[in-house]
Amino acid sequence: MDWDKLRIFHAVAEAGSLTHAGDSLALSQSAVSRQIRALEESLDTTLFRRHARGLILTEQGELLFDATSSMSKRLEAAAARIRDSEEEVFGELRVTTTTAFGTLWLAPRLPALYARHPELKIDLMLEERVLDLPMREADVAIRMKEPSQADLIRKRLMSVRMRLYATPEYLRANGTPDSLVDMVNFRLISQNPGAAQVMAGAQLTRELMMLPIRSTFTVNNYFGVLQAVLANLGIGLLPDYLTEDFPNLVRVLPEVESAEVPVFLAYPEELRHSKRVTAFRDFVLEEVIAYRRHRSIDQAR
Repeated sequence: MDWDKLRIFHAVAEAGSLTHAGDSLALSQSAVSRQIRALEESLDTTLFRRHARGLILTEQGELLFDATSSMSKRLEAAAARIRDSEEEVFGELRVTTTTAFGTLWLAPRLPALYARHPELKIDLMLEERVLDLPMREADVAIRMKEPSQADLIRKRLMSVRMRLYATPEYLRANGTPDSLVDMVNFRLISQNPGAAQVMAGAQLTRELMMLPIRSTFTVNNYFGVLQAVLANLGIGLLPDYLTEDFPNLVRVLPEVESAEVPVFLAYPEELRHSKRVTAFRDFVLEEVIAYRRHRSIDQAR
């Protein structure tokens, strides 16, 4: 199969237009059209249907586009590895993790990484959906469970538990609960049990919601929960990794906590020798070691 024709087909499928594809490829519309017709003839099938909004892939076209998309991502990975300098770290690195971990733990630590590697370009993708690393939807992932996909290098970073926290100001004004029964007189701040989150957090939220609590405030991510807690709105269910960066938070009802949630860093085997991935991995591991050391000191006090 002609690689050049596949490249042109992929550009047309992405653009949905012969003209736009031609512009991106520096080819005339007629040249692009000829290549698509020749590809369809070689495959003895129709790859596109014309529509008022442009060109739409047929079922056969979708199959071919899946294949060319996979090829394109693998070529990008190969190009990234080739571009990696032997001595310097530069270029784009796509990192995915959850909204909470990305905004509340990872992002505040990134200035130190950029200070080491100022030419690094990190694209931080925050979402609860698990992106497909082998298909190059991202280069590196930090996940709240062990990845199940094959061909991934993985490293356990830490463990997290969801616990109850409040500000000293809120507790001075409202008192401190001595038991779960007392929680009915306090405002509970949490993620909605139906929001995308780790199973352990959702389970503890459901258990707390079964209490006849008079007032609640729910939000669909832990960043929102934290902001509400800092605003002295109530007692919030939050991941315990926040205590290092928000040391004034007071833990409430120490016996109440979620099951342990493992945190893993993972990346494709094919990026094992990537300078960008190595720099990011080593930096995160250093930060985790510092975080663990800080927690150990706090717990010993």
